[in-house]
Amino acid sequence: MRYIYGPVPSRRLGISLGVSPIPKKTCNYSCIYCQLGRTNHMTNTREMFYKVEDIISEFEIRLKENISFDVITIVGEGEPTLYLGLGKLIEELKKRTDKPIAVITNGALLYEKSVREELLLSDIVLPTLDAYDEEIFKKINRPHGSISYKKVLDGLIKFSKQFKGKLWLEMMFIKGYNNDLTSILKYKELLAKINYDKLYLNTPIRPPAESFVEALTNKEMKNIEELLDGISIDLLDSKGFFSDISDHIEAILSIIKRHPMNQYEIKGFLNTRNCVNIEEVILKLRQDSRVEVINYKGYYTFRLK
Repeated sequence: MRYIYGPVPSRRLGISLGVSPIPKKTCNYSCIYCQLGRTNHMTNTREMFYKVEDIISEFEIRLKENISFDVITIVGEGEPTLYLGLGKLIEELKKRTDKPIAVITNGALLYEKSVREELLLSDIVLPTLDAYDEEIFKKINRPHGSISYKKVLDGLIKFSKQFKGKLWLEMMFIKGYNNDLTSILKYKELLAKINYDKLYLNTPIRPPAESFVEALTNKEMKNIEELLDGISIDLLDSKGFFSDISDHIEAILSIIKRHPMNQYEIKGFLNTRNCVNIEEVILKLRQDSRVEVINYKGYYTFRLK
C-alpha cells in the first residue's frame, strides 16, 4: 500500500495503524537525530501531495481485513502538517472508525491558525519541543529558513490552550547539546507555559542523521525524567510489527520505509510469520541496493536509502 502501513508498534500508543500523507523525507526540519536520515525535500509550504480520497480508499481496504490496532497515527516519512488536506483527512478517518486519531508532528506549523484548527479535530497530538532558544533550535532541528523558534513556541503554547484532546509533548535529548542542568531548568520554565497531558523524554536509540549525535545513558535519562516529571521513552516496550504482504523481503521493506528496524526486530518479526530461512532473508536485505545498514551501538539497523 502507498499511504497506509502497519500496524507497527509504538512505545507511546500501543499498536498503531499508520497513515502517510506526504512524500518521503518531506519536512520543514532536518533534525540531526532523525532516524530517516537527512531531509532531502526541505519545504515549509503546505501542499495537497495526494488526494484525500485515495488515502481513504486504501484505509477502507485495510479495515475490511479486520486487523487489530489501538490507534490511527498520521505521521509518515516527514512532517504531516505540511499536507494541505490534513483536516479533511482526519474528518474522513473519523467517519470510518471509532479508534483515536493521533498526529505526530514537529509542531513547527502550529503558528498557523489553519493548522491549529485542523489539528483540533484529532484526539491525540504529539508535538516535539527539542530546544529552549533559537541557538539550540538551529543546532538540533536545523529548521527551514522561514521558521523561527519564537514562532514555533508561541504556536505550541497557543494550541495547548485550545486543544480539548490529549497533548503529549516529546523532547529529544542529545549529549553535549541540551542535557546539562542549565538546559533542563530552562525546559522546566517553558513547560510551565504549556498545557500538556504527558511529557515523553527521548534520546536517539536508532542511527541518527548525523554520526556525531550521541545518546544519553539510562542513568542520565532517569535524572532528567525526575527533574522534568516526564516519561523516558527508551524505557518503554513496544509489542511487535505486522505486515500482510506475503513476501518476507517486501514486507520488511514496507515497514522500514517509515520505521527502521534493527536485526533483532527483524528476526522477531520473521519468527511471528513462521519464516524458516531468517538468516537468508537478512542476508538478502543486506545485499539489497535499496537498503542502508548501519551499525549503531552494536545494533545493525536497516532503513531505506
